[in-house]
Amino acid sequence: PLSPSGAQTTQLLVEPPWTPAVLWDRVTLTCQGSGTAGATTWYKDGRRWWQEGPDHFLVTESGTYECHRPGTGLSPAVSVLNDRLVLQVPARALLEGDTVTLRCRR
Repeated sequence: PLSPSGAQTTQLLVEPPWTPAVLWDRVTLTCQGSGTAGATTWYKDGRRWWQEGPDHFLVTESGTYECHRPGTGLSPAVSVLNDRLVLQVPARALLEGDTVTLRCRR
């Protein structure tokens, strides 16, 4: 995706693609951006958490995650909850007028 300036941005993809993500879904986070492979820095709850980490991993702890790639910067944050009841929306950009499926899960 392109930012308004036309510059690439770092993306943090969630699998399965629902937000907020929940730990019991076995969530994988993938960091997408330019720069060298293996140069991904992960942040958890606002603190640097994993330097020179992989571009994707299976989440084992709830928290708010961000990733940084050298060429494209810091991604938007993604929350992974450990809640027993969650209302989810698709993890993609939504526009006014879109039909949206909500999932209430427990």
